[in-house]
Amino acid sequence: MEMKRLNATGLRAAGYDERTRKLVVETTAGSFEYANASPEVFRRLMNSPSPASYYRDEIEEELGPGRRVSSPSTSKRPPEDLFS
Repeated sequence: MEMKRLNATGLRAAGYDERTRKLVVETTAGSFEYANASPEVFRRLMNSPSPASYYRDEIEEELGPGRRVSSPSTSKRPPEDLFS
């Protein structure tokens, strides 16, 4: 899956696999995978004027908590603490 860089507070990159409908978002707290994500969700995240707000308000709200697929070595904060 190709990851595309995000220039947003708390977010590093995001990628989407249309075949499996999986969205992966790399945050400063680690990488999280979201199942059954539509291509539109990924498109909106990448084109949002505020990707961090879109992630918090739309992705986490609509898709629920993501499954952690990796942890960072420098931060152990959960994703909900990234934007406070």
